[in-house]
Amino acid sequence: MTTKIDVNEAAELLLAKDNILILCHKNPDGDTLGSAAALCCVLRLLGKTAAVACHNTIPAKYEYLNIPVYNDEFEVEYVVSVDVAGVNLLGETMAHYAHKVDLCIDHHESNNGYSNYLCLKEDYPAAAQLMYEVILAMGCEITPHVADCLYTGLITDTGCFKYSSTTPLTHVVGARLMELGAQHTMLVEKFFMSKTAKAVKLEKFMLNNLEYYFDDRCALLALTRDVILDIKPEPTDIDGLSAMPRNFEGVDVSILIRPLREEGAYKLSIRTGETVSANEIAAALGGGGHVRAAGCEVIGSLDSVKKAILKEVENILCR
Repeated sequence: MTTKIDVNEAAELLLAKDNILILCHKNPDGDTLGSAAALCCVLRLLGKTAAVACHNTIPAKYEYLNIPVYNDEFEVEYVVSVDVAGVNLLGETMAHYAHKVDLCIDHHESNNGYSNYLCLKEDYPAAAQLMYEVILAMGCEITPHVADCLYTGLITDTGCFKYSSTTPLTHVVGARLMELGAQHTMLVEKFFMSKTAKAVKLEKFMLNNLEYYFDDRCALLALTRDVILDIKPEPTDIDGLSAMPRNFEGVDVSILIRPLREEGAYKLSIRTGETVSANEIAAALGGGGHVRAAGCEVIGSLDSVKKAILKEVENILCR
């Protein structure tokens, strides 16, 4: 049974433990990696043994986070998951930790309570905002590197402070991290002002192949295996692709479908406007997330996956 705790209680638990393994979610983004990197750095500065584990190889784009990846160099005594709403998001290689998570630090309203202790702020736009509070509660100094890590999570999960989940407090935390040394210009340019050639090719494909449904209120893009094999994008090249059609006039729901490694398995990323819940759509297919951004994984043919997601979108749009 999961016990919900506050920031101070989470800090006390972390201060009392050692040999700590920090888990990220599979297909990691800036929030899970930035939050995990910040926590790991702080724990090590306190003289504790800590490392980070992830199902996927950490993308080269995040090298500056200097994440210490776990390599069986110590016997794990305490397991912390960061920005992980459910054990299904850990990935196959981390599945053996599914029932061993001692503490989860998260901001997803869809968190299903799989850890012994849960520190959850579902009204926060990023786990990094919560991690900032946990680190302060631990009485730890936020170094410029830790500030970079937390700022990474903050800007990537808020779309550089433009998503509706952003609050005045989010801006306050961002400003404080800048004061503490976060490299605002470098990080914003890295994630929002520069694109690889492969990312540009994906955007070109999107513009030529976007499908519209329900009086153009829903925009859907399906990346086929052939497209992936042709362009060979890095995971970070695909980041943000799901949200772009939401910028088009009249689009309330944006859906990105992409194939997973397993044949007949697809990952769906859903982004919505103010009047539609992405989390509600994803939950109907076994996934979850936030009100404006959510996702799920579906087994089947591409056609059947399309039909399944469009049925749920229609149910909500026509309700």
